[in-house]
Amino acid sequence: MRSDTIRQILRAVAGATWALCACAAPAAFPERPVRLIVPLPPGGGTDLLARTLTQQLGERWGHTVVIDNRGGAGGTIGVDLAAKSQPDGYTIVMGYIAPISVNVSLGKLPYDPVKDLAPITMVAVAQNVLVVHPSLAAANVKELIALLKGKPGYFHYASAGNGSSPHLSAELFKGMAGVNMNHVPYKGAGPAFIDLIAGQVSMYFGSLPSSLPHIRAGKVRALAVTGAKRSPIVPELPTIAEAAVPGFDSTQWYGILAPVRTPPAIIEQLHRDHVAVLGNPLVKERLFSQGYEVVANSRAEFAQYIRDEIAKWAKVVKEAGIRAD
Repeated sequence: MRSDTIRQILRAVAGATWALCACAAPAAFPERPVRLIVPLPPGGGTDLLARTLTQQLGERWGHTVVIDNRGGAGGTIGVDLAAKSQPDGYTIVMGYIAPISVNVSLGKLPYDPVKDLAPITMVAVAQNVLVVHPSLAAANVKELIALLKGKPGYFHYASAGNGSSPHLSAELFKGMAGVNMNHVPYKGAGPAFIDLIAGQVSMYFGSLPSSLPHIRAGKVRALAVTGAKRSPIVPELPTIAEAAVPGFDSTQWYGILAPVRTPPAIIEQLHRDHVAVLGNPLVKERLFSQGYEVVANSRAEFAQYIRDEIAKWAKVVKEAGIRAD
């Protein structure tokens, strides 16, 4: 066989091999709309946070990110749906403190928040803020503690339901400050604020996004924020830790997770794209105005944070005897 003929055959084989490899290569992600499950009803703070994020992701990906609100059972229903979804990157979930860090201590879950979900990144945190009815004779946290110790079991505090972040913040405060007050659970922040403003309850550890409008309107008085450091949103407020209870830290968090068997390459792209969107100054400013502080940490940092939170709140749940609704 002539050498030029052999070269032609080799070139043809090489071309066919390249075409085969190109066809077998994974397609770019995403090729179609992505579903973001929000395990809460529409209209709340978590839902608004998700919509800000999905708008920017949709522009980056060139495909719509569809929000699927699946509320119920303290977020468990939506997270369980995500954990059991096809692990292809096209279903992700907006996790938050209750269904990821707390509910595992309240009873048996249909999913394991560590084994069944892959952390992508923590999106943001929102501190709670200790607010009281204006008539309460306490101008700061030290005075509040003295008042509560003077009349143990006399005062009532509101929460957004058993196992909610406001409930946990209050129980952590009770334990660390050595006070006794009565829990009145409500079905969300709205009803809790109605009764606080009316004076039916004395205090509430509400999320900063839901509390800010009432604070600014003078309907409630803010004493302190619940995080480890002051919030840049309300820098004039001390933390409970610096005001009277060293070591106190109770922060709401929100983060993106995917089914655990999602391909590593897609997991990495989800992380990279979420971090890029959260680094957008316009996104940061929009979330800041709503009471959120952007985090956008690494996958390893987020995973460790979840493990630490599970251990922390398991102790609080056990000591306070908290049960699921």
